[in-house]
Amino acid sequence: MPADRAHRIMIVEDDASLAELLVEELEAEGHEARGFESAESALDALDAFEPDVVVSDLQLPGIDGLNLVEKLRDRHAAPSVLMISAYGTVDQAVAALKAGAENFLTKPLDMDHFTLSVERLLNMRSLRHQVQRFRSALDEESFHGMEGSSRPMRVLFDRIVQIARADGPVLVTGESGTGKDLVAQALHAESERSNGPFLAVNCAGVPAELLESEFFGHAEGAFSGADRARPGLFRQADGGTLFLDEIGEMPLALQAKLLRALQDGRIRPVGSDHEHQVDIRLLAATNVDLNEKVAAGQFREDLYYRLETFQLELPPLRERAEDLDLLAMRFLARFAAARQRPARHFSERAQAALHAYSWPGNVRELRNAMERAVTFCESERIEPEHLPERVRRGSKARSVDRSGAIPAALLEGDLLPSLNQLRQRYVRYVIERADGNKRRAAALLGVGRRTLYRWLEEDEPT
Repeated sequence: MPADRAHRIMIVEDDASLAELLVEELEAEGHEARGFESAESALDALDAFEPDVVVSDLQLPGIDGLNLVEKLRDRHAAPSVLMISAYGTVDQAVAALKAGAENFLTKPLDMDHFTLSVERLLNMRSLRHQVQRFRSALDEESFHGMEGSSRPMRVLFDRIVQIARADGPVLVTGESGTGKDLVAQALHAESERSNGPFLAVNCAGVPAELLESEFFGHAEGAFSGADRARPGLFRQADGGTLFLDEIGEMPLALQAKLLRALQDGRIRPVGSDHEHQVDIRLLAATNVDLNEKVAAGQFREDLYYRLETFQLELPPLRERAEDLDLLAMRFLARFAAARQRPARHFSERAQAALHAYSWPGNVRELRNAMERAVTFCESERIEPEHLPERVRRGSKARSVDRSGAIPAALLEGDLLPSLNQLRQRYVRYVIERADGNKRRAAALLGVGRRTLYRWLEEDEPT
């Protein structure tokens, strides 16, 4: 279902004319509203209607408004409640708020004030849901399969939730191995289309001559081997989300047909004279610069601008080094448990090597490295020799100044500084080169953070 679906509001009011008026006012605001004459009939319809807000009179035949609020409060994903009454008193308002109502209005209702109160409840409800999602994600340091608590990842999770509310195309960019497929799945799961299908296809993994049929389907006999009709991905994803990975590899001829499908929602199967209307949200991903492909005439400019209605750029692992320990330990634990291996933790040297390496393959490369380390480790501790050679070699290259020259700043002030003086200056020098990141500095120095902090606490000898 599209993300801009109307909010559902239930009116529980035994005054039929007032209930009808409130329903009309809310529908004029773009909401879906229904009136019920009693709490009993409203409760019977809850599961089917799933209201976001319940507007209830305090005085009702049978179950009254206060009891209704209490019954709603006990439900999972309880709706917000606005209580109204012709006999409003301070005591009644307090009782309603204690029971679980979020606002209290007295009759006769001012319609502008009423609709504004409903909008505020909807806004507060939306904010609470976001906070709950983020608290859950940060508590577990996982968000739809993506793990990390660094600022770049928090910003990414926030953007995913915001963009998921919309229904336009999304272009997901980032280096290979950063998790673009997980972002696509998260966008679908956070959207109003989450109950619909989610289909994914790698544009580079399907022969160019078959892509059109893969996307739009084909009629029986459309080409050699088409012994029966096939609906194609667009029709299979109707009502849901279609994810096109490596969209930069799509042939130009097919790009024009994709643009048309995005503009009017109509597709025509290969070999067919009939068009089909589809309702999909398109997500696309690439690890190449589409602007460069547009300049080279390899990608349509109009399609590019259509795809980048919303854009998400994924941070590489090297820009969120504080997540490295978390990810490495999670992968280590999972592989050790799955393969019944003894590995449980990293030595300081292994941890230093992990932090000194640049991880060009990002999270995917780290995952593969941890799988290898667990396989070759015969003890509880992962050592550098259990890591891939490129990680060991790369960490040495980044940790050591190949020129062998001592930075001039370390020798200033003294003709021959003592070893302790030189160490103190070098530690400060490395911290500066690591942009103040002490975890990164410790990794470059090849020591644990405790050792680094101890060195920093020691007074420089005179």
